[in-house]
Amino acid sequence: MPRTIESFLIDGPAGKLEAMLEAPESGPPHSLALVCHPHPLYGGSMHNKVVHRLARGLRRNGAAVLRFNFRGVGRSQGSHDRGAGEIEDARAGLAWLRTRYPELSYTLAGFSFGSRVVLGLGCELRSAAAVVAAGFPTRAGSLDTLLDCRAPKIFIQSTQDQYGPRQELEMLFARLPEPKRLVWVQAADHFFRGALDAFEEAVVSLGQLPA
Repeated sequence: MPRTIESFLIDGPAGKLEAMLEAPESGPPHSLALVCHPHPLYGGSMHNKVVHRLARGLRRNGAAVLRFNFRGVGRSQGSHDRGAGEIEDARAGLAWLRTRYPELSYTLAGFSFGSRVVLGLGCELRSAAAVVAAGFPTRAGSLDTLLDCRAPKIFIQSTQDQYGPRQELEMLFARLPEPKRLVWVQAADHFFRGALDAFEEAVVSLGQLPA
């Protein structure tokens, strides 16, 4: 059965947000996922290859997935706000998704800059089934809020990530409270070059969250 794709302009704190809702191919969704894209000032959008694979892996596990463009990207209104406003964009996207499917649990997922956004929101809310952080950049701002984060955290990282080197991420991961999980994908760089199939399978291997 082909998946259903719907496009929307949803209300965000800085104006309309361009969004895309995708249903799983296998039938009605059993869960929800909000997926956030990499840094807007470096070409990041909801159409990024890693974001696409992240969304597809979650759909393969039965989730209805909402991808959206942060403020100032594509048809989304507003301008980049250094992460603070983008967390509020994600909050608005999540609220829209949960209003549409109020009975289903949800996962927050993001790549690179988007992984910091979903961790910021997920650690605050503590109601997500899981927060999936792909390509987490260890060198892009303070990490202090993560040290008290009790949300279920799953990191999926390239073994050759230049923005989140293995040693740095392992040291950070060791300091984080449970529940947590760290998955390594053998890849050439931050963007999982040469290993997008393996990255998607790593997402699928998480199963129907919560695991």
